[in-house]
Amino acid sequence: MQSDTRKLLYSGLAIFGTGVLSAGAMLTVFGGVGAQGPHTNLGWLALVLAMACLPTGSLTLVLALMKLFSDLRR
Repeated sequence: MQSDTRKLLYSGLAIFGTGVLSAGAMLTVFGGVGAQGPHTNLGWLALVLAMACLPTGSLTLVLALMKLFSDLRR
């Protein structure tokens, strides 16, 4: 595995993991989510963080996995 592929995997996992932790904290620690959104200000911040990190992290992971498969073919 090349060093840039490793960096992509680590950064993608870190970003995606931050989104998962943020979503989990929003649902459990920060008061949960009702029909009109989270109940607390920290819940809203966790929602915004999750909505930013989950798509970005998943796209970074897809890119890293495609690069990993490309590296393995060589």
